[in-house]
Amino acid sequence: MSYKLLVVEDDPQLVRALTDTLADRGYSIAVATDGSQALETGASHPYDLIILDVVLPKVGGLDVCAELRRRNVRSAILMLTGRARTSDKVAGFKAGADDYLTKPFEMDELQVRIEALLRRSALRQSAAIYEFGGMTVNFDRSELVRSDRTVALSERESRLLQYFVEHRLEVVSRDRLLEKVWGYDNAPFTRTVDVHILRLRQKIEDNLKSPQFIVTVHGLGYRFNG
Repeated sequence: MSYKLLVVEDDPQLVRALTDTLADRGYSIAVATDGSQALETGASHPYDLIILDVVLPKVGGLDVCAELRRRNVRSAILMLTGRARTSDKVAGFKAGADDYLTKPFEMDELQVRIEALLRRSALRQSAAIYEFGGMTVNFDRSELVRSDRTVALSERESRLLQYFVEHRLEVVSRDRLLEKVWGYDNAPFTRTVDVHILRLRQKIEDNLKSPQFIVTVHGLGYRFNG
C-alpha cells in the first residue's frame, strides 16, 4: 500500500528534499506551497497524512489546520515549524495537529514520526465506532449508546476515550495523556486528567468504587480494559 502524503511548505529547497526523500521511501506525494492551496487540496482529497508548515503565504498553518478539522478532514497532521516554545506547540495541538516537529530536523526522525502517525491514524479510523462491555461509542458523533440510551460525550471525553481505545491494555501515564490528549509538554495540571477520567467513568462504569474499564494503576497511570 502506498500512503498518500500532502506536503505543505513554501521553501523550495525543503520541498525538494521532502518530496525526494519521501518518494524514495515509497510514499505518494502531493505538494501545496501556500495556505489557500493547502485548504483546497487537503479538504478535497483523502490524504493519509499532511505535513504542514506553520508559516505560510496567504493563510497560516495554524488556521489551515483548524479549518481542515472544522471541515471534518481526518488526515493525520504533522506540523513543521522553526518555533520551539511550548506555547507554540500547544497552539498547534489545539488547532488539531497530531504531532509537532521543530526545524531543523533529521529525515530519519521525520520518517519515524510519520510511521507512528500513520499507525495511529489507521487505528483511529478503524475505531470510529467501537463496542465494549455492551456499549457502542461513536467517536465521530461523540456519543455513547448504553442500555438503549444515548449518552453525549464532551469533545475532551471523546478524545480521551479514543486514546484509551487506541492504546487498550497499555498502562498510560497522566503525563502522556496531558501530552497526547491535551497537548501539554509538562504536567502541572494532573488534576485535569483525574477530573475528566471521573466524568468518563460516570458514563461507562457500573461501579465507580471498583471500575471495570478504566482501571487505576497506582503510581503509574491508567489502563483501559475495554
